[in-house]
Amino acid sequence: MTDQTLNRQIDTAAREGESPVIQPPVAKRGLIGWLRANLFSTWYNSIVTLLLLYLLLQIVPGMIDWVFLSAVWTPASAEVCRAASGACWAFIHEKYRLILFGTYPFAEQWRPTLAVAIFLALILSSCNRLFWKPWLGLAWIVGLVAVAVLMYGGVLGLTLVPTTRWGGLPLTLMLATFGLAFGFPLGILMALGRRSNMPALRLLSVGYIELIRGVPLITVLFMAMVMFPLFLPQGVSINNLLRAQIGIILFASAYLAEVVRGGLQAIPKGQYEAADSLGLSYWQKTGLIILPQALRISIPPLVNTFIGFFKDTSLVLIIGLFDLVGAAKTALTDPAWRGFYRESYFFIAIIYFVFCYSMSKYSQYLEKKLNVGTRR
Repeated sequence: MTDQTLNRQIDTAAREGESPVIQPPVAKRGLIGWLRANLFSTWYNSIVTLLLLYLLLQIVPGMIDWVFLSAVWTPASAEVCRAASGACWAFIHEKYRLILFGTYPFAEQWRPTLAVAIFLALILSSCNRLFWKPWLGLAWIVGLVAVAVLMYGGVLGLTLVPTTRWGGLPLTLMLATFGLAFGFPLGILMALGRRSNMPALRLLSVGYIELIRGVPLITVLFMAMVMFPLFLPQGVSINNLLRAQIGIILFASAYLAEVVRGGLQAIPKGQYEAADSLGLSYWQKTGLIILPQALRISIPPLVNTFIGFFKDTSLVLIIGLFDLVGAAKTALTDPAWRGFYRESYFFIAIIYFVFCYSMSKYSQYLEKKLNVGTRR
């Protein structure tokens, strides 16, 4: 739009007593405006954008060719895959059940499939605020009992499958779900204990948190597997899976405690004083006023911790449990299909990405919904 045309529109609108409707310049709107505002706003942003475009042009075409164009999609032998220049998705077609369910008996794999479906149904129901009712807790109890019956068997005519045969995606979901579900309330208690005015309780909480956070998760898992049985009475033993689960719960609770403590410290002092002025007890003040605000503030770091622990479950391979990553490595031990590690890891990377990205997007949605009273 030229200056002359713009002036003519302004004069016409002024004579008619109307406010002129002026469109922003082309360089400020549409695709061109977005590119200038986000990618080419300054000379150094332009250089970075061009460098990234160059890297994408070097990487993306080869990736597309390997994943799609030159890949073997139909069921084929390993020799056909090795002759091809692209990915061998025939390997995934051949080994996907081993990757997803580990060494669980082949004829009984409908049971872990149903268990995963129950897990996902419970998790998705918990993500919907319309389902935040008292019956949701009962649904979790019934669902988890159903998962245990399906996986272990021994009742209702189901074949007994020991936990040593469990693996793949069901094991990953179990370790992550139980670890975070039990570690979260324990972490809240540790965070409250660390800020308590009672010296003994505060020292115990600080000692527990710093001790657990000061060692790697692998160390905690080794302690749970090797050292923990030494403290049990003679003749008493605990299942390896349960020991690993306890180790993950203890480790997760220490990290979650620090996240919650950060949220508690972000609450203005006036909130505490207002609660005290109302004559509320400590637990009323904490449960009704302080803790809800602290958890809302802590949503981003909490979800970041959840995502990290969901991926950290792969460390149980060190102690002989075959989660999703361990099952993928097991699939590569077949001499006929040895060497297709890129396809195997690409497949489980997609699964991890779907779960982690879903958690990230849900946290953004939840943060937006719960932040109505303070956002501008």
